[in-house]
Amino acid sequence: MKSFALAVAMASIAVGVACAADKFNPTDAVVNSLSKMKVGKYDWPQWGGSSYRNNTPEGKDIPTEWNLDTGENVLWAVPLGSQTYGNPVVANGKVFVGTNNTHGYLKRYPGKVDLGCLLAFDEKTGKFLWQCSSTKLPSGRVNDWPLMGICSTVCCDDTRVWYNTSRGEVLCLDVEGFADGENDGPFKAEPNENKDEADIIWRYDLMGSLGVFQHNMCSCSLTCAGDYCFVITGNGVDDDHINIPAPNAPSFICLDKNTGKLLWSDKSPGLNILHGQWSSPCAFEIGGQAQVVMGGGDGWIYSFDPAGDGKGAAKLLWKFDGNPKESVYLLGGRATRNHIIGTPVFYDGLVYSGVGEDPEHGEGIGHYYCIDPTKRGDISLELAIGADGKEMPPRRLQCVDTKKGEKAIPNPNAGAVWHFDSVDRNKNGKIEFEETMHRTIGSAAIKDDLLFIADFAGLVHCLDAKKTENGKPIVYWSHDMFAAAWGSVLIVDGKVYIGDEDGDITIFELSKKMKILSENNMVNSVYSTPVVANNTLFISNKSTLFAIKDGATLKGGVKQGATSGGAAE
Repeated sequence: MKSFALAVAMASIAVGVACAADKFNPTDAVVNSLSKMKVGKYDWPQWGGSSYRNNTPEGKDIPTEWNLDTGENVLWAVPLGSQTYGNPVVANGKVFVGTNNTHGYLKRYPGKVDLGCLLAFDEKTGKFLWQCSSTKLPSGRVNDWPLMGICSTVCCDDTRVWYNTSRGEVLCLDVEGFADGENDGPFKAEPNENKDEADIIWRYDLMGSLGVFQHNMCSCSLTCAGDYCFVITGNGVDDDHINIPAPNAPSFICLDKNTGKLLWSDKSPGLNILHGQWSSPCAFEIGGQAQVVMGGGDGWIYSFDPAGDGKGAAKLLWKFDGNPKESVYLLGGRATRNHIIGTPVFYDGLVYSGVGEDPEHGEGIGHYYCIDPTKRGDISLELAIGADGKEMPPRRLQCVDTKKGEKAIPNPNAGAVWHFDSVDRNKNGKIEFEETMHRTIGSAAIKDDLLFIADFAGLVHCLDAKKTENGKPIVYWSHDMFAAAWGSVLIVDGKVYIGDEDGDITIFELSKKMKILSENNMVNSVYSTPVVANNTLFISNKSTLFAIKDGATLKGGVKQGATSGGAAE
């Protein structure tokens, strides 16, 4: 696709000035963001720590090695359900994580009852505090896949927790549950007020109120900025994967985080949704303009003014097509066209995002981008031109069919700093497996201008976040973990952590040169992302949540499948 390569080169030249920024420390940016919230200085109160979504927390003496059998460097370990995809969040002495109900923490819901469960634990001891339970939708797997539990990650402050349930609801909860003896409102319809259950403040039903038809699951890890709460609804295809039952239902919404009132909505992906919509929003401010960036199920990345248009609709700032115009969407994993699953990341004035697919569809062809968010309008690399010479609107399965006389041309308004699909790093004239970007369902982590992204083929790529060479990004190294990466990267304490489907946590040195510091096996698949809060590393494997801390020792080690966790001395 010559026009796509030319478009990349033009875009790199056009935004060259934006790449010449001074040294930026994303960890300081997160700490500064947390200082404006009522949480601990080194807490981690949402996916990515802040609405920038860059997983680069402050941390010291974070272990590179631990032993689950002996309990070395393990503070505590507690059982979760049998499938865990949500990431741990830590704030004000509590840890929140989404899972399913096979462990059965509540007496009224034995482990054989399938639920989506949000669990709250004590940060220091791992003691179970309370659970919010989401019963399964009667429509079944097309809307609420069995045993998947809660796939989203919460956002919280000192008194409230916000998250998306498996039922396609946005809930606002009291962080104390009913342990404080109060039923906070306005929502008062909880089935009971047991001290080990959740206290719902407000509830917004995306399916019931907006007609959303979520495909398989609503897994958006929402974010809040000011009084705004931003959500990707999960609207998608039906069970046949062909029809879109609710094309006019919103894909992106903004709620008042205090009341749950709908402030604005947007349905831009509409009839072009490929499959589902499982990405999460990123919010930031640049050049005096606040932005919220949403990844769509049509493969486009959208940026909106967080305040909307004042009339209940969104106010679009820019949009970017994550796929070449000639790419094709097909069922069964053979597609060259994908949608957005990983969360866009904001770093030093730029936005980073890539394309992905349902993990069942395989590793596939991928693309990763660095985008200049100061541009406006359609800032895609290419424009689709019809046989009549006129620009064509987006189409679902293929934007440009050259057999019909259509073509893709470089977009003079392109906003990509660089585009990574493949780089001949060893300059042998061949593109090899490890020189290729595949689909990703994770997000990048960036520090010291080094970007780390894991793809679904199991490759971890290290790129220069800004610099290009001959119109291509500079890729310093790639490493094959030989197992798919479902989660995202953690950068902390000069180290890079990533988990994989085999249950390994691979730890690299934060460097342009690839150096593996250690590998630690977590016994079970790691589908989520390691996080750090208050100098403690939190990792969820498929069925257990671990708190790992330098110098801790968990007596007797970790009993896999144990019914209760314990704290180290």
